[in-house]
Amino acid sequence: MTETPGGKKALYIFLDEAGNFDFSNKGTAFFTFTSFSLVRPFDAITELVDLKYDIWESGGLDLECFHASEDRQMVRDRVFDILRIHLPKCRIDCQIVEKRKTNPTLQIDHARFYHKILNILLRYVLKCQKTMPDRVIVVSDRIPVEKKRKEIEKATKLTLAEWSRESRVPYILMFHSSKSDLNLQIADYLNWAIFRKWEKKDLRSYDLIKKFISSEYETFGQGTNLYY
Repeated sequence: MTETPGGKKALYIFLDEAGNFDFSNKGTAFFTFTSFSLVRPFDAITELVDLKYDIWESGGLDLECFHASEDRQMVRDRVFDILRIHLPKCRIDCQIVEKRKTNPTLQIDHARFYHKILNILLRYVLKCQKTMPDRVIVVSDRIPVEKKRKEIEKATKLTLAEWSRESRVPYILMFHSSKSDLNLQIADYLNWAIFRKWEKKDLRSYDLIKKFISSEYETFGQGTNLYY
């Protein structure tokens, strides 16, 4: 791990989600929550910056940031080419929720739902660290809807605070626009590929990263009750 000022070592965890909170047949069938964790140096960043400027120079494509669901296939192909070089140094962990298996009490309480899934995901990621970090820096994409943002920020803080008390490892939590951070854009790409597999049966991008995925767990996989 790279040392931070004062000789401390930091583990970075970047979070992304896909799916919606519509628990009905009109909503997405799945909700995926992916963490992309690594330590400095962030070797992929330089190559992604160069790729962005290469794209500008080669065709004038107005690319502000990388966003998997909106990028052209040509761009996605080149991003995944870069990621496949660097992913062996990172962890990818994902919780898969088949939404119709979600208990109605969680369906109506989005903060509680978010807390449950995030708690499982983060605790597993942190438990799997070979060396306990001196601090954990968690960065999540900013939620655009203010009410949902407050609920989710509260749930995320609760999860981290519980873990921090038990482990005595301090944490920093930040919510940034994915446009502002290339690691959040990487998390978006990874989560998008996993979501497409489950929601659309589309393996094109998933097959490029599947061997680098550390865990891909169905949260309610043992459940048999379907609530809608």
